[in-house]
Amino acid sequence: MDAIDLTIFSSRIEAVCDEMGAMLRRSAFSPNIRDRLDYSCAIFDAEGELCAQAAHIPVHLGSMAFAMRGIVSQMEWSDGDLVILNDPFLGGTHLPDVTMISPLVINSELTAFVVNRAHHADIGADTPGSMPISSSLEQEGVVIPPGYLLRDDEIQQPLYSEILGALRNPQLSQGDFEAQISANRTGLARLRQWIGELGREEFKGGMIALNGYAERLASIALREIPD
Repeated sequence: MDAIDLTIFSSRIEAVCDEMGAMLRRSAFSPNIRDRLDYSCAIFDAEGELCAQAAHIPVHLGSMAFAMRGIVSQMEWSDGDLVILNDPFLGGTHLPDVTMISPLVINSELTAFVVNRAHHADIGADTPGSMPISSSLEQEGVVIPPGYLLRDDEIQQPLYSEILGALRNPQLSQGDFEAQISANRTGLARLRQWIGELGREEFKGGMIALNGYAERLASIALREIPD
């Protein structure tokens, strides 16, 4: 890609993340998401490497950049899947930050992932609110290891009911969960539309070029830092 094509690619992939965030904010129930804007949206490549994120809360996805490879390799991915997690030992931050990961499958080939993470007002802590004083992880709320919340685009009711059953206000939380699902569906729809115009291999090449450019910029900055 030349500089102009790379700039257009960068702006368009970031715009997908921006639209995911707009969908999440406007459809969520909780003030944590609607008003405090405590959420983040991003796109990862098929190997789980972070490629783009919106200007939301980058610390949300800083840990994901190191954990996604493990999550990608341990799950079997099909079109219509969505994996949910909040376990801080498996790519989470703290338990109120619930992450949802959806694969983009084009012509039966895994192409990318869309991801969002949002801070929930209640995650089943011993005390009300999402920031309790805790001496153990379990006191902070329900721990969700990576699991399929959607398969073939259908809610997996046993897992969903287990999570909602641990919360004080399941109706409010359900609204936020389904806002997150909608955000990922929006990201997938926009990427499918774009790849239909651009081509799958050109899209993959763009992600590689974008991360290569970012690596060059980082290397230049690091070389200027004295020992």
